This record gives sequence, structure tokens and C-alpha cells, in this order.
Amino acid sequence: MPIQVNNLTHIYSEGMPYQTQALSDISFEIDDGSFVGIIGHTGSGKSTLIQHLNGLLKPKSGSIVVDGVDIADPGTPLREIRKTIGLVFQYPEYQLFEETVEKDVAFGPLNLGLSDEIVKERVVEALELVGLSYEEIGQRSPFDLSGGQKRRVAIAGVIAMQPKVLILDEPTAGLDPKAHKDILRLVQTVHRQTNNTILLVSHNMEDIAALSEQILVLDKGKLLMKGTPREVFSQTELLRSTGLELPPAARIISMLRERGQDLPGKALTIDEAEKEITDWLASK
Repeated sequence: MPIQVNNLTHIYSEGMPYQTQALSDISFEIDDGSFVGIIGHTGSGKSTLIQHLNGLLKPKSGSIVVDGVDIADPGTPLREIRKTIGLVFQYPEYQLFEETVEKDVAFGPLNLGLSDEIVKERVVEALELVGLSYEEIGQRSPFDLSGGQKRRVAIAGVIAMQPKVLILDEPTAGLDPKAHKDILRLVQTVHRQTNNTILLVSHNMEDIAALSEQILVLDKGKLLMKGTPREVFSQTELLRSTGLELPPAARIISMLRERGQDLPGKALTIDEAEKEITDWLASK
């Protein structure tokens, strides 16, 4: 399900003294089944952009075409948008509200008008995808779970609607290192098993570099760059001018190169940096 964004512009409080142009003439395409990272400094327009992709916000101008349908068109039913594009907000566990895990995960599918039998199947499948057992926690209160489990349940509630596009806004925010890794692992599992399109918003450059096939860089409401992780993170000075940094592994290699060491300077992940440094030492 390809996504085409054409000349997207959004203005908050238009016509008021404090109007703000949050997005300015943004255009890009995302291929079906791809994994795209979205980065930018606070206030760059990331959250505004993804809320347009889910139909929560309407643009001042421009179009958003998903699988041939312009979701910015006032005539496009919101239910169809929600079925197609799932959005997981930052700290999604704060939106849990039902008395049991099963009811919480089932809420979205039930609103799609699906039968009880299909809804039950989707609940079980979604919980399994995020690494939770329906038999163990299905009838438990979501508020009795750990922070990481709550977030998994919240994500399962979106996955149960089987969206063709899944947007995640800082899905690991506030989690401890283990839960952080667990959430990223489940995102990869969902992508691999469903072959859906994933858009990941994150301030963690290491995560973006490791997971993304393409990266969108936003700055002051404009699309500054789009490219592969290697293409984007090779623009060190341009990124730093927007308040962004390289992934930790790339920063280490960059510092060594600045000190005169003749490393290739292509590493983006810890594993790549380890290999680059090991190979460099072996050549001495």
C-alpha cells in the first residue's frame, strides 16, 4: 500500500494572532511494505505529519494518497482511514480503559463491525504478535500489568485492527532498556509477519539507523532530507545544524576519524562499528 504525500501544508490557529505554520509544502512517497523512520528536533512537525497520515488532522492544502485514495478528501470516510492506517501514540498505555485485556484489545475490531468470533481471533493473534499469551492475561485487568506489558497491550489493540500502515510515535519512550529492546523486537516481528508499512517516529538515532530502510528528516515544518540511513547520516553537519546527532556508533567512528585515524567511516550500528574498528586494527 504505497503512500503519496503531495505539497502538504498545515497551519495551526489560522487567522489568529498566534498562527503557526507547522508543515510547509511537504512531498514524499513511501513504498508498500517499507520501514520508514521519521526524525527531527522537537517542534519540527513530526507529530503534526503523522496525525495527517491518520486523518486526525486535515491539511490547509495538499493531498495524502494511500492506495489510490486521498484521505485528505472530506468525502473519505474516517472509518476506512482507521481500518487502513493505525496510529500508536506516545505512551499508548495511558489510553487503556477496559476492565480486561481482552476487552481493551477487542475495542477497535468491534467498532469495525466484525463478528464476535472474528474479533476473538484477532485479539488472540494480536496478543501473540506482541509476545503476550491470551490464556495468561486475557482476563486480567490491564492496570495490573507491568509498564512494558501495558504498552504491548496498547499496541496489540491497534494491530488487532490489521492496519496496512502502522505508525508508531516514540514507542519506547520512558521504558527501561530491556522493555525498550522488547518493544523494538515486537515491531520488527509485526513488520516481518504482516508485511505492512511501518512509520517509526523516534529521537533515538540508534534505533532509526538499525531498523529503517528510508528516513524522513523534518526541520521547522519542512522536509529537509529523505534517503537511506547511510545517505542521511552521512550529512553530519547538516543534521547537527538542526539539533540532531549521529547514532552513537557513527559518532565514535567520526571522533576517531577527526583524530586522524583512517577508518572507512561507514558504520551506523554498534556491530558495524566493532567490525570496522577490528578490521582497521588488524590492518595495522
